[in-house]
Amino acid sequence: MGPAARLAALLAALALGAGDPARAAARGETFSALTSVARALVPERQLLGLLRRYLRGEEARLRDLTRFYEKVLSLHEDSTTPVANPLLAFTLIKRLQSDWRNVVHSLEASENIRALKDGFEKVEGDLPAFEDLEGAARALMRLQDVYMLNVKGLARGVFQRVTGSTVTDLYSPRRLFSLTADDCFQVGKVAYDMGDYYHAIPWLEEAVSLFRGSYGEWKTEDEASLEDALDHLAFAYFQAGNVSCALSLSQEFLLYSPDNKRMARNVLKYERLLAESPGQAVTEAVIQRPNVPHLQTRDTYEGLCQTLGSQPTHYQIPSLYCSYETNSSPYLLLQPIRKEVIHLEPYVALYHDFVSDSEAHKIRELAEPWSPSSPLYRMKSGNRVATFMIYLSSVEAGGATAFIYANFSVPVVKNAALFWWNLHRSGEGDGDTLHAGCPVLVGDKWVANKWIHEYGQEFRRPCSSSPED
Repeated sequence: MGPAARLAALLAALALGAGDPARAAARGETFSALTSVARALVPERQLLGLLRRYLRGEEARLRDLTRFYEKVLSLHEDSTTPVANPLLAFTLIKRLQSDWRNVVHSLEASENIRALKDGFEKVEGDLPAFEDLEGAARALMRLQDVYMLNVKGLARGVFQRVTGSTVTDLYSPRRLFSLTADDCFQVGKVAYDMGDYYHAIPWLEEAVSLFRGSYGEWKTEDEASLEDALDHLAFAYFQAGNVSCALSLSQEFLLYSPDNKRMARNVLKYERLLAESPGQAVTEAVIQRPNVPHLQTRDTYEGLCQTLGSQPTHYQIPSLYCSYETNSSPYLLLQPIRKEVIHLEPYVALYHDFVSDSEAHKIRELAEPWSPSSPLYRMKSGNRVATFMIYLSSVEAGGATAFIYANFSVPVVKNAALFWWNLHRSGEGDGDTLHAGCPVLVGDKWVANKWIHEYGQEFRRPCSSSPED
């Protein structure tokens, strides 16, 4: 089969492609989450429309109240106004008996807010659940770990890796979007509720810092306060073994809420613990990062992800080369396919412009909505001798494919296909092709896999005379 025929067969098979159910289910969960985030924009736009109508109604009501206020105020500002004037006396009595009652008990305010609440209830079923919020917070923590991101930088909207005194900008967004104190608190609380104080402490510290800077400013949308952040951070430090920090934070809490008996008891407890063990006041506990899942190759994987798929240039390794491939096929003579050899052992090659934009778009349409009844879930028997991984989208940062044991990673290249052999010629699996996707830092990554199965390939890729091949 020539290259052109293989490409045509590949594109046709993508709509009928197969995979093991565990991998397919994982992809289904990922894509449903990403598309759910995009779909969440629709109800929020509806809520914005409801809020706009509410604000216009309230602005009209406030203008009317302002008119009434200024009218009455003008009467009180004129100290020479003769109260004996029967007309003024009448209007004063009327205002106190009728006008003020109508103003205070006006139904306009309740009607405005009722319309807003009714509209919210209609779209409430389409809004993310609390589990989605937890998942989004855990996703931030995963990015924080894999790319060694600085929490303070994330709160400011910048993606920086800080190692010692070195600061590396991983991504510079065109528009900075900073997190609020309440945003940071919610991320920290998700980790706190899981007993993950390694992640909880830096997020709660940032929440405390931001709440301190804006103390006294009330925001309607906030759920937490400085007291909440201090409370959670103090206990997180205590659980992590840092009693001294727990004490100082608890004492600060009592400055804002002196009647809180629970916190007062905690202060006495921390003071007693420090008195019993004076050395604990200067000992800073080292908080270990939870190893979930328990991966022996986690450090290698994250190190490869942090390179963002950067590879040696070809002049550094001459055996890595680029070429135009036609294989004497008339279909590829006018537009040969561009091949880039990425790695030799295992052999990994990247085929650029493997699919067109329209083909990539069509494949994405076929994949959404994703369900177990979709043709994409049809199974084929036999081991996979080789894999094509086709990138159907580009990302702004992250998302590389890390080959753990071979110790290299490949960046996302839109419309390109990454190829490697899963099996040796002997039929034995090639462990060096073990790979994992790095989390996308910014963007939306779509991938389609085409597996070439062992069955029927005896003459196309026959066994070698050497058992090591």
